[in-house]
Amino acid sequence: MNHIRQNRTSTSDTRPITFFIIDDSQCKKDRSTKKMEGLDNHFSHSDGKAVWSHCVVTAHVVSDNHSFAWDFRSYFREEYCQNEDIPFKSKNDLAIELINSYPATENEQVYVLVDSWYTSKKLIEHCLQRGFHLIGGLRANRKIYPHGIGIKITDFASTYIESSDLHSVTVDDHSYKIYTYEGNLNDTEYAKVLLSWEDKFDSSKTPFCILCTDSSLDLVTILRYYNVRWNIETGYRYFKELLGFDEYQLLSRKGIERFWTIEFITYNYLEYQRQEWQKEIPMTIGDVVRRIRKDHLGQLVVYTYEQAMAQKSLFDMLKELKLAA
Repeated sequence: MNHIRQNRTSTSDTRPITFFIIDDSQCKKDRSTKKMEGLDNHFSHSDGKAVWSHCVVTAHVVSDNHSFAWDFRSYFREEYCQNEDIPFKSKNDLAIELINSYPATENEQVYVLVDSWYTSKKLIEHCLQRGFHLIGGLRANRKIYPHGIGIKITDFASTYIESSDLHSVTVDDHSYKIYTYEGNLNDTEYAKVLLSWEDKFDSSKTPFCILCTDSSLDLVTILRYYNVRWNIETGYRYFKELLGFDEYQLLSRKGIERFWTIEFITYNYLEYQRQEWQKEIPMTIGDVVRRIRKDHLGQLVVYTYEQAMAQKSLFDMLKELKLAA
């Protein structure tokens, strides 16, 4: 069994690398909410079931230690589109729109990172047409063709893989047992597929699978690149916990999308500020929000003190601060 340990990415391509991450999120609403446009039962991965919500497909860009929210598209189920007489677009269609919106230069290599929901033939082919590579999760029921014979990944892993066939890989202090397949899938002409077990191999357990269209990347680099996808998950957490991304009470689709646009602008302002402030000390977006709130409170205290020293009336101060009824 081969053992590989690496904490730096390595690739023969020396162009700057940009990661374009796509995922979707649900903005859950109470079941009693009926008048908001676009609400429907959407499947939530975190809840493991359909929830009453808006669904938004988003894109996130990571490059040179910067992590920005790029853009979004509202997703509506086909039945809703028919009732509202609007064109239906699948999540993969919306993902392609987002990919098309990115103005890549010739001097960068773009890797599109997705989960297994978006690892489709349509999306893979579109990425390759644009000169992008795709790295994405892959469902274990997909077919591969070792020696030209079609077999589901789950059946192949449980029947034919042995410990001696695996690489032991350590990435950022996490250990994995990896089997690599290179070849055709049932709907993709050629790709590299990683079958992964964390810590130890167990043929009775379904492997976590990753598909990569860039065959020049080594195992460690593929795993490290795929882990960059976590940026969009932390982005969702900041959006919802700090910015109230899902706490709107607007009724129209247009109003809700305008609200999300403001949220995206705010998030990117915070990321820009994080880059500026972390020249002094490492910071997260949460740290930036807390610092801004603290600075704002400090300014209010100073203002109140100055007005009190100038013997300004309490009523006038409350009115200026928009606290008077």
